[in-house]
Amino acid sequence: MQNIEVYQNSFISYLEGFTVDKEPKNLYEPINYILKLGGKRLRPVLTLMTTEVFGEKATEAMNAALAVEVFHNFSLVHDDIMDDAPLRRGKETVHEKWDLNTGILSGDAMLILAYQLFENYDSQTFQALAKLFSKTALEVCEGQQYDIDFETRNDVTIPEYLQMIEYKTAVLVGAAMKMGAIVAEASNEDQNAIYDFGRYLGIAFQLQDDYLDAFGNPETFGKQVGGDILENKKTYLYLKTLELGSKSEQSSLIETMSDTSILDENKVDKVKGLFNNSGASNATQSAVKDYTDKAFTVLEALNISEDKKQLLRLFGEQLMNRRM
Repeated sequence: MQNIEVYQNSFISYLEGFTVDKEPKNLYEPINYILKLGGKRLRPVLTLMTTEVFGEKATEAMNAALAVEVFHNFSLVHDDIMDDAPLRRGKETVHEKWDLNTGILSGDAMLILAYQLFENYDSQTFQALAKLFSKTALEVCEGQQYDIDFETRNDVTIPEYLQMIEYKTAVLVGAAMKMGAIVAEASNEDQNAIYDFGRYLGIAFQLQDDYLDAFGNPETFGKQVGGDILENKKTYLYLKTLELGSKSEQSSLIETMSDTSILDENKVDKVKGLFNNSGASNATQSAVKDYTDKAFTVLEALNISEDKKQLLRLFGEQLMNRRM
């Protein structure tokens, strides 16, 4: 296994060969634009890494890794349309740079392109990859719908929230790793175990994202700190404050989040204080650790060397301790 930067660099080189000029220009330019915007490339790196964990060369999984990245960016293009978001990774979103119809159509094309990439594998591998991909893609859509539904609900429970982030974020992380195992022809037991490892890490990743959105360093986080608070999102921190806080803290949270007259900076500071005082911030960090530990427990069942298990543990610890 190589370090993450090596996987990232080899994947980006492969991506450059994919993002070439094609006609019609107004369909493919937006696709190339979003794919070149950057990001951590976490999911394709996991596909490549997992392939090597199970004894196959990472290059064999490049098309599967690219399919994961194309699908992920497809979901971002359509999410940005639904959120009417002006920026993605500090740059104009596709529908802002072009127009709404272009964003919809280019996104649709990306979903088809992702499927096409599986055609580079033999029939048995293609079938396994496509079956997993279809299941995952539908779950991501379900997670997005839950997220939209939660915006107008005041009775969202923590189990519902955890299911939403599992579908919206974590299943694609699990699928990215399982695709690597499929390409490497790992056993079904190992394929399912590495999927669960990725799924648990994906939940931990999103919970950490919730935490960093409120308490991260704006210089390293890469997004506006307190953005979830200003958008009145019912994050894990919010729901835990309602569960753990006193009656007055619960009332204050609901009142502050719905107050449109309060200045943004004051609103963020007040809500963060409630997150801390209620114990919700500590509970969120504990949940990140719990899901990371669940991922590590799954590792014990994998039929790989202890050295490779240790490398996967190190990767999980880096995710848990990230500040961006």
